[in-house]
Amino acid sequence: MEELSETSWLPPRTPAPAPSVMPLRLVSLALCSPLISNLQGFSESAPCLSPHGGHRGSSKQEAATADPHPAVAPTISSAPQLQPDPEPEGDSDDSTALGTLEFTLLFDEDNSALHCTAHRAKGLKPPASGSVDTYVKANLLPGASKASQLRTRTVRGTWGPVWEETLTYHGFTRQDAGHKTLRLCVCEEPRLRRRRQAPPLGELRVPLRKLVPNRARSFDVCLEKRRLTKRPKSLDTARGMSLYEEVEAEVAEEERGRILLSLCYSSQRGGLLVGVLRCAHLAPMDANGYSDPFVRLFLHPNVGKKSKYKTSVRKKTLNPEFNEEFFYAGLREELAQKTLLVSVWDYDLGTANDFIGGVQLSSRASGERQRHWCECLTHSDCRLELWHALDSVPFQLSA
Repeated sequence: MEELSETSWLPPRTPAPAPSVMPLRLVSLALCSPLISNLQGFSESAPCLSPHGGHRGSSKQEAATADPHPAVAPTISSAPQLQPDPEPEGDSDDSTALGTLEFTLLFDEDNSALHCTAHRAKGLKPPASGSVDTYVKANLLPGASKASQLRTRTVRGTWGPVWEETLTYHGFTRQDAGHKTLRLCVCEEPRLRRRRQAPPLGELRVPLRKLVPNRARSFDVCLEKRRLTKRPKSLDTARGMSLYEEVEAEVAEEERGRILLSLCYSSQRGGLLVGVLRCAHLAPMDANGYSDPFVRLFLHPNVGKKSKYKTSVRKKTLNPEFNEEFFYAGLREELAQKTLLVSVWDYDLGTANDFIGGVQLSSRASGERQRHWCECLTHSDCRLELWHALDSVPFQLSA
């Protein structure tokens, strides 16, 4: 058999691997330990493998640097600074873990409206479902959740959605700005129809008391986890409201909604023109969380068959738009002694209609209701529009 040469058993020289990758050739070094013990007579120039995968110069250098307590099998340790960063946890305390939302708010006091423009979201955290179809949902608190709920269109296929869409709350007054809060939620649109909606990806709340009328203000706010408050037992949960909702405990009375009316005394026709324009934030009366509202008008005391009117029914909405006008004939002095009763109802097929709220306008009323009535009779051919809050107690419509 051919005799082995001094270097024929050695593996070929290979360049030293990168420090971040530990060589697996250390196992073969342990298998060759019987042959290494017979190489004491080799020349000092013979190359040898170091335990770290490189080459060492001579056996003298190895003896100088050898471990005084060698282990049977070498231990592989990695450098901590070279390991990749771990993935962020779901319960991370980082304020930007859920992403940020850019939006602009504008309180248009002249038109009694609040405009919220949703621009874009950044750094959203993917949900467990993996959906990438998102939209923004807005609510005014306190108040019925669906009555003040608005939403943008759905942007699909991106975790950096850009909406550039404006949501408008009509009937928003300075009094609302003083005690209301705007809640914005970034939600995912489910790919399949589910019975219950998935929780939002994140939400934020903005107190509106610091808004300056007729001046836009831009925001870039970090999203937070959703906060749930158990609804008090005193509130009616049979009207489609969830048991867990964002309820402000400091609100003493339940809001029934608002109505926008226009009044104009026409000198040419010799009577009063009453316009029912729209309602906002009506209380939900049906089990689905909505109402089928319509408006009734009655001029008291009764002056004939044309003293009662009603609008058409708007299906499944809490913010109906009517834009219907009615005429009451009469002299200005006669109308000044009368009372206009305006009531909003929920239409129910086959059963009695539900009263949502009402308002009375007359010279004997107080506040904005008296001013609206008196000014329209004082200034002829001048249309005056004004929002009025609805009372929860129904009034008696006597003949």
